[in-house]
Amino acid sequence: MRSSRSTAAEVQVSQVPGRLAALGRVCFRHRRWVLAFWALVLAVGVVIGGRVFEGSVAATGSGGSESAAGTAVVQAADPVQGTVTAVVDGPPVGSDGVRAAVERASAEVAKLPGVVSVADTYSTGGQLTAGDGKASLVSVRMADGSTAKQLAAVTDRLEGIDADGARTVVGGDLVLQQEVKDQTAKDTRFGEIVTLPLTLVVMVLVFGGLAAAGLPGIGAIASVGGALLAMFGFSKLMDIDTSVLPIATVLGLGLSIDYALLMVNRFREERGHGADTAQAVERTAATAGRTVAFSGLTVAVALSGLFVFTSPVFRAVAAAGVSVVVIAVAAALTLVPALLGFMGSKIKAPTAPVPDEGFFSRTVRRVQRRAVPVMLACVALLLAAGAPFLGSEFRNSGADVLPKSFASRQVAETVEARFPGQAPAAVQVVVEGSQQQAQQYAEQVVSKLPGVSGVRAVTPVSDGVQTVDVLVNGDPQGAEAKAVVGELRADRGGLDTYVTGDAASLVDFQHEIGSRGPWALALVAAGTLVLLFMMTGSVVLPVKALLMNVLSLGASLGALTLVFQHGYFSSLLGFTPTGGLETVIPVLVFAFAFGLSMDYEVFLLSRIKELHDQGYDCAKSVELGLQRSGRIITSAGLLMVIVFAGFAAGQMLMVKQMGIALAVAVAVDATLVRTLLVPATMTLFGRLNWWAPAPLRRLHRIIGLDEHVELPPLRPLVLPAPRLVEPGVKPRGLVGAP
Repeated sequence: MRSSRSTAAEVQVSQVPGRLAALGRVCFRHRRWVLAFWALVLAVGVVIGGRVFEGSVAATGSGGSESAAGTAVVQAADPVQGTVTAVVDGPPVGSDGVRAAVERASAEVAKLPGVVSVADTYSTGGQLTAGDGKASLVSVRMADGSTAKQLAAVTDRLEGIDADGARTVVGGDLVLQQEVKDQTAKDTRFGEIVTLPLTLVVMVLVFGGLAAAGLPGIGAIASVGGALLAMFGFSKLMDIDTSVLPIATVLGLGLSIDYALLMVNRFREERGHGADTAQAVERTAATAGRTVAFSGLTVAVALSGLFVFTSPVFRAVAAAGVSVVVIAVAAALTLVPALLGFMGSKIKAPTAPVPDEGFFSRTVRRVQRRAVPVMLACVALLLAAGAPFLGSEFRNSGADVLPKSFASRQVAETVEARFPGQAPAAVQVVVEGSQQQAQQYAEQVVSKLPGVSGVRAVTPVSDGVQTVDVLVNGDPQGAEAKAVVGELRADRGGLDTYVTGDAASLVDFQHEIGSRGPWALALVAAGTLVLLFMMTGSVVLPVKALLMNVLSLGASLGALTLVFQHGYFSSLLGFTPTGGLETVIPVLVFAFAFGLSMDYEVFLLSRIKELHDQGYDCAKSVELGLQRSGRIITSAGLLMVIVFAGFAAGQMLMVKQMGIALAVAVAVDATLVRTLLVPATMTLFGRLNWWAPAPLRRLHRIIGLDEHVELPPLRPLVLPAPRLVEPGVKPRGLVGAP
């Protein structure tokens, strides 16, 4: 039963106008129901979390491209899900014991459910024997739709080949996909286990109490449950690449902590001004809730640019990312007010408002006195940091996304080194025609091209579909291989052909990024400009924000190139450089880092604009704005860096690249850009910061979003007068006393 004390407090709340204030009131009053709802979301999300990873798939290349179309033609003609490859290494292949063990295993595997065919060196006339005669392959083709349980049965039986001391390692594309799924799930769980305690420690230092520090963590955990639910739903509508899941999870975790941090910080400020718990929740929802909603909108706009691309991986990231942002905002606006209702009285309130004099105000004044040198130094430093990205190389990694200790990578490297005739060709041509036509095409067109080192025998897939494996000189994904792809597409020999393979997929992916990337950039830039104009009423501030975000983004990509292409700190981070960046990484880093940078831009500009609207000049509004928001922005940035670094500590190469890139982007943005570059540029522009043409000023008065909320004055509670008590009578508690 609710006490009369809490009832009296709620009756005295001054009504703050606005929908967000009303939402805060509702969530505070019905906090038990809100908490129960989010507990249910978390429970269901945890239960289906494993299913999300099980249902993920490997990326299939650029959507609608020639390489993807060729792969689809082969799959339609020969519906095989993939292969399992075992390397039997050690004793001579001709050994009677080894032969008997391999043939026995092949015969037993052929009878297992889901197996289409089994080939070994003895059934193929020695084609699957290594050059030194001391290793052989067993290749198992699995039917389309085969299950993880069937794959495990095949793998277990092949691993049992150990006659005469033979060492058997099992890999292949199906084992690779399963290991990637399993390791991605482990890395995601590891990232959550590592980052949440560390963020709790940081928030205890920020707030000086466990109650305030624990609340953002609770909100973040609930948001992760909601994110898993959202991704599970999307997995039923589209293919979700395995790499999407940790990326979306880390975004949801970071944003949830940031937003809850902002809400709790504003709640403490309102309590410090004399508001009771109910009043502070309402006023927090009206002010910080407004910033959270607007910030979430800017991040969602940045991620929406990925919908411009046709590749399934980009669209899956966009769908999952936007849904995660929505969930993070929803948790901040509903769950956090409810939790404040339960824990608000235990949160230590500041004894005085944030002082107008401090580290950040002094830093701003120093910057303002040397605005030009500071701006030039910051720009030069960021440009220098981004310069390495100009020499970046891109790759579509295969088994090398995993550490060398994984079986699928060991098998892939062994096949490439000791069975070159069985290694995947850099380029494969799918021919719709007879085997004779394909053979003539291979002899007359393919073999005569510069850069082609050889052509394997034509492989019939069905009566009307053949494949031609093309071997190239040098790097299978290098410039020569890409040139061969272009030449094969220019001269098709009068046949219907599809040029596929790793080199072709890379060419198609880069073409898609080059052709659709500018449109995605334009969409994100236009959306950001409109949103910031609606918030500030200025056309100068949005343009400056875009340029500064590009600079911090360049620094992030430059660091990424140095680490993952050139190998700096690779031993410390626990990976082997592949000589390039994953093709999708720069696009994903742009979308995520740009959105997060705008997140901090909104945090800072909202305070500066609030002060400017109150009549402060430009210099003073920047000084006080950074003084009042600098601590929370720096704390939020530190928490984001911890989250991203925790996920970068995993073993998956793509997740590691995203974690490092986003950690660098946030660190640069929350410190160098917000603390030095923003004050310097705003000082130089002065009143011009708030300029807009007269027609746009009139438009802003109609559609503008006023970030500053006029809060009604706090009214003290009216307590009943104390009753006079007769001498000797023990007084009883006063109803409604604070």
